[in-house]
Amino acid sequence: MSRSATILALTVSLAVPRLVLSAPVAVRFGALWDGSGRVLKNAVVVVDGDRIQRVGTEAPEGMAVIDLSRYTGLPGLIDVHTHLTYGPAPGSARAPAVNMVLGQEAARKTLEAGVTTVRDMNAAEYMDIALRDLIAAGAVVGPRMFVVGYGLHITRTRTGLPPTPGTVDGPDAAMRVAREQIAAGADWVKMFGSTGSGQDVSGQQTFTYEEMKAAVDATHALGKRIAVHSYGPSGARDAVRAGADSVEHATDMDDATIAEMVRRGTFYVPTIDHNRYYAENGDRFGYAPGYRERLEDFIRRNLETTRRAVKAGVRIAMGSDAIFTMFGENTRELGWFVKAGMTPEQALRTATSNAAALLGQEGSLGTVAPGDHADLVAVEGDPLTDIDAVIHGVRWVMKGGVVVADRTSSTSTPR
Repeated sequence: MSRSATILALTVSLAVPRLVLSAPVAVRFGALWDGSGRVLKNAVVVVDGDRIQRVGTEAPEGMAVIDLSRYTGLPGLIDVHTHLTYGPAPGSARAPAVNMVLGQEAARKTLEAGVTTVRDMNAAEYMDIALRDLIAAGAVVGPRMFVVGYGLHITRTRTGLPPTPGTVDGPDAAMRVAREQIAAGADWVKMFGSTGSGQDVSGQQTFTYEEMKAAVDATHALGKRIAVHSYGPSGARDAVRAGADSVEHATDMDDATIAEMVRRGTFYVPTIDHNRYYAENGDRFGYAPGYRERLEDFIRRNLETTRRAVKAGVRIAMGSDAIFTMFGENTRELGWFVKAGMTPEQALRTATSNAAALLGQEGSLGTVAPGDHADLVAVEGDPLTDIDAVIHGVRWVMKGGVVVADRTSSTSTPR
């Protein structure tokens, strides 16, 4: 990361109210969906430090109780595709250190949406690593982050720009650069396996199968996981064959590719809603005429591909692809999953237990059980019958035993 980004980031801290719990506390919900499929009425979750101690229906004698009995409790939500450090708009000429500061506002809005963990999917000057570490140290308030450093890209996708530490041409370079991202501190590796971003919905494959396989093998040999961006079907097909752990965005995948994803357990992260965001903001972003029609056609095909993947049994995780000013809208993706044929509970799993499995965090994130991180969300309404309760109804958020958002009149009182 650049020295300027580090120094400036260390001088700032996101100013949001936080209730730090200095002693064990019981959190009471009218109902709790625990991420494993169980619903517990009049649930009490005992939190000690940053972990869940127990789940039941009775608060220990004398323990302070946060009364959220008006609400339904959920595990902290997980968004597996974000871009926290991209700045306020495409092409904004801002120093990386400035985008680092602006990323803190994105982090706050993400938490307020009930998202307590993200996988952040590309950053200049390793700003994502710096932001992850500042959040973990408590210097900045934000979601728990899993990061990729520089996404791997081929030279021709960066025409007119100087090479970056993510530039890759050939299998040997793919292995080397994947290793370099991990050595720099990345949790994941990402490859841009096709064109496509913003108003560009072309989806032309970039990396060859051999390059993808080299990066996958190098990543897995070091105990890490790899995601491949592909708007189009051919890049997705080769990513799945190469052994990618997740495929992002892919549209128009054929039945054979979808069947292979089921066989291998490859995760699909459709990111349908981000193109809705681009379509609504295209004029402000200066997109070329006809952008709305192109984006809406891609959304239609993206939704249809997701519908086919759901029917086939592909494992799906929620990724918003939140970028620029989209933060706080992260969970709108769940509404598209219901349109694609999921029940509200199945949609919730994409942002909890499924997403935790993608991250390799089963037994720590995505569920409410003893030993898990104390990540809890209270929503107004019944999310198992109406997914809008999650999209628009978040009222209270705890991350790691710290209350990071509160739109209720709840109080903590001794029992």
